[in-house]
Amino acid sequence: MAQLTDDCFAFGGPLLSVEAAVALMRERVPVLAGIETVPLLDADGRIAASDVTAAIHLPPFDNSAVDGYAVRHTDLHAAGETVLPLSGRIAAGGSIEGLTVSGNAARIFTGAPMPVGADTVFMQEDVRVEDHQVVLPSGLKHGANRRFAGEDVKAGSTIIPAGRRLRPQDLALAAAAGSTMIAVRRRLRVAVFSTGDELCEPGAALRPGAIYDSNRIMLVALLRRLGLAVNDLGLLRDDPALLKDRLSEAAAGHDLILTTGGVSTGEEDHVKAAVDAVGRLVVWRLGIKPGRPVAMGLIAGTPFVGLPGNPVAAYVTLLFVVRPLIARLGGGEYQPPPGIPARAAFDYAKKAGRREFVRVSLSRATDGSFEAVKYPRDGAGALSSLTGSDGLAQLDEARTRLQQGEIVEVLPHALLW
Repeated sequence: MAQLTDDCFAFGGPLLSVEAAVALMRERVPVLAGIETVPLLDADGRIAASDVTAAIHLPPFDNSAVDGYAVRHTDLHAAGETVLPLSGRIAAGGSIEGLTVSGNAARIFTGAPMPVGADTVFMQEDVRVEDHQVVLPSGLKHGANRRFAGEDVKAGSTIIPAGRRLRPQDLALAAAAGSTMIAVRRRLRVAVFSTGDELCEPGAALRPGAIYDSNRIMLVALLRRLGLAVNDLGLLRDDPALLKDRLSEAAAGHDLILTTGGVSTGEEDHVKAAVDAVGRLVVWRLGIKPGRPVAMGLIAGTPFVGLPGNPVAAYVTLLFVVRPLIARLGGGEYQPPPGIPARAAFDYAKKAGRREFVRVSLSRATDGSFEAVKYPRDGAGALSSLTGSDGLAQLDEARTRLQQGEIVEVLPHALLW
C-alpha cells in the first residue's frame, strides 16, 4: 500500500483558511488509490482513473428528431404548399439502402436514419396525406428536425475526464459511445472509530454519565455515500495502550483512519498522545466554525484525521476538510459544494478571519426567491439542528455582520452528499 511522507501534513503557520487547507492537501498529499477496470453497471459512484473518449460519433448517423416526413429542401416551393409523392418508410433501426429522396418524400420516424438526399423533416402533425402524397406547408427552414452525425459528441473526444466521480448520466454517455468497461480508482478503505469512556453503543443499557455514540453512525453513513469502503471499528476506550494498538492495527489495512473526539489538549484526551506515540500528529488551526482545530497525521504512513467530538462540528469538518482529502487520496477532483442564494431572515454577527456555517431552514417568499431562517439553537452538540434545518448558510472570512434582508449563500444538506 502506498504511503505518505512524514511532512505532508506539517503546518505551523497562523490560522488556516478552508481554501488554503484544501490547496495544501492538493499540493502535498499523493493519490493512494490504485486502478481497476470494471463493467459500466458497477461503476456508479466510482472515480474515473483516466479520460474516457468516444469510440464513435453521437449520433452515429444523420437521423430524424421527430416522427414525420423527410424531404430535400430544394424540392419545396418558396410560397404556397408543396405536394410530393411518398417514396418509402423508414423506422428507427431500419435500412435506407437503395432509398433516395429527390422530388418525393419519405415517411420517417424519430431516430431513423435520413435517406440519401434528405436534409429536412416535417413534423407529421404539420402536414396532410392524400392519395399516397404528402401536402407540405411553406416556411420550414432548411435542416429542420434533422440531427447530424456527431452533433452531440465527436468520435475521439473526451466524454468523461479523469477524476470525475461517475454518475448514472456519465455511464449512459459512455455506453452510448461504445464503452462496456471503464478504468476507475480502487475504493479507498477507511477505518472509523469513536473515542471516549463516556460513549455507549446504541441499544445498550445507558450507564450513569454516559451517552449513546451517534457520531460514528453519521460518519459511516456519509462516507459510504461518497463511495468509500468503510470499516466500522467501533468504540475506543480512553486506554493509552489500547489506543496505540488499535490505531496501529487499523493503519496496516486501511488508506485512512478517522476518529472523533480525544484530540484536544485535556488530561483525558488520549488519542493525540496515542497517535504521537505510533506516528506523527499535527493540529491544524482552521478558520472554521463550528469546528475546533482538526488533528491530521500519519500512522505507519497511513493518514489519520481526528475530528471534533461535537456532532455538528464533526459534520462540518468532514464536509470541508476531510472530503477534499478523500478526493485527493482517491484520485478524484474536489469541487466545493454548490450553494443557492437566499435572503436572510435574521441578523448575525461573527469574527473576521473565520468562515462560519449557520444552520438554516429555507422557505419560498411570495416573489419565488428563497428565504433563510436561522435555526434557534447554535450549539455544536445539537444534533437536532442538522435534522431540523435544510442547510448551512455560509458566511465568508471577510464578513463580520449579516443583516436581515441581505443575500447569503446556503448549502442545502440535500446537495452536499
